[in-house]
Formats: sequence, structure tokens, C-alpha cells
Amino acid sequence: MDLDGDHAGPLGDRHESRKLRIAAAGDLHCCDERRESVTRSLRELAGNADVVLLCGDLTTHGEPDEAAVLAEACAPLQSPVFAVLGNHDWHANRHDELVRELERGDVRVLERDWAICELGGLQVGVAGTKGFVGGFPGSHLPDFGEPLLRAVYGETTREVEALDRALREIALCQVRIVMLHYAPTHTTIEGEAPGIWAFLGTDRLAAPIAEHEPDLVLHGHAHSGTFEGAIGGVPIYNVSVPVMGRDFWLFELEATATPSTPIH
Repeated sequence: MDLDGDHAGPLGDRHESRKLRIAAAGDLHCCDERRESVTRSLRELAGNADVVLLCGDLTTHGEPDEAAVLAEACAPLQSPVFAVLGNHDWHANRHDELVRELERGDVRVLERDWAICELGGLQVGVAGTKGFVGGFPGSHLPDFGEPLLRAVYGETTREVEALDRALREIALCQVRIVMLHYAPTHTTIEGEAPGIWAFLGTDRLAAPIAEHEPDLVLHGHAHSGTFEGAIGGVPIYNVSVPVMGRDFWLFELEATATPSTPIH
């Protein structure tokens, strides 16, 4: 996706530092009752963000009309909007209808997928998938026992493998961002009751993040968690609206607009 705006200048300029402005939020829980506040908060992003990233639970119950609230609010934005789905978005089991509504508002939904766009002279790669449950040290769900429990383990495996593939695809981008709904580290769910940690995410998602070292990882879901954490040197942010205490968080990433080097 190539957008109008500042692009890399002559070759001599390509090593200068550029800033990417990212607006991020999760757990918007859109519905008709929230139409006015959602529309207002997205309108306020105009001119202030190069890209908008929505980290799941876009709707309250996964109904297409709730997705339409978000789509209508996003449609006027000039910046690209990427989203992953959350558990609330699957609740009504109307996935295809919900995604179609979001796409009408130019919201690109990433499901075990990736996207590359050019923003302000920077090639930006976004790896997006929902993630899933599985737990953290002391609460891991094992690949053992009843077939239904092993199916849960297998579903998380597919999410982990998809995240790894997506990060490989965007490896040469100057800025690399991961979007999830479920948490990949316990550091951003601190504050939640330990008894539910296994349902808030899993550190199995941490392996591809630790290997590929993206610039930024965003997730939601843990409403009582902690805003900032890390996996090694990779910053992880829980951008759930209840955690942030605001509608969106604006991040600035600084990168050098250097042409990517082909892999030989």
C-alpha cells in the first residue's frame, strides 16, 4: 500500500531518521450505544497518526451491525487501518459477515497474515493474528489428555506458526510491528487474577517474537493488566482501552529510511 505523503528523497537522504506515528487500541467493544464516542475518538486521530492498529475485541458480541459502527467511524480516515479479531468478535459465530462489514470501512483484518505498506518513506510491515490461550509458567496447558484440550493446544500452535511465517515475510521492512489480541508475555497481564492467566494468552507466542525481534508488539484482552512489558529487548504494550484509560495511545517509532537489502 503506497500512500500520499512524505517519501524517501534522493539517495543521499535515505539514511536520515524518520518518525512513524502509530495510533493503537484494543477492546473498543463497539456497539450502537458507543457509536458517538467511537466516532469522536477516531475523528481526533485525523492528521495525528500515520497508521491505526486495532488489537481485537472490536465489537461487543461479534454482531455485524456492531462492526458497522467501527467501519463507519474508520471510513473517513486517510491513514490505513489494520485490525485483528478478538474473542468477542467470534462470539456470535458470524465471522464472515463481521469481516465484510469492517472491510466496507477500509479496515484490513489480518488473520494469521501480514501486510506491507509505505508510510512517510518507510516500508512498514505488520504481522497480525489473534493469538490464543495456553498459559504462562505455572499455568501451561499441555499437549496431553482429552482430545478437546489437545485441540486447544493445536489451535495455539497454528497461531504461533502463523506469527513466525508473517515475521519472516516482513523481515526486510524498516519498521516491523506485531498485532495480537491475546498476550504473548505475563509481563503485560500482571494485575489480573492469576487463576485466569491461562485464558489471557500464552508465552508460546513469545518464541517467534524473541527470534525475529520486531520493533513493537501490541495486544489487548487483559483489561486489568499492565500497559508495558517486554520479551527480551522487544517492547510489548497492552493497549486495551481499560488499561490505557484513554481511547488510543499514540506511539512514535524512529527508523532510518534505508533501502532493504535483498536476501541472496
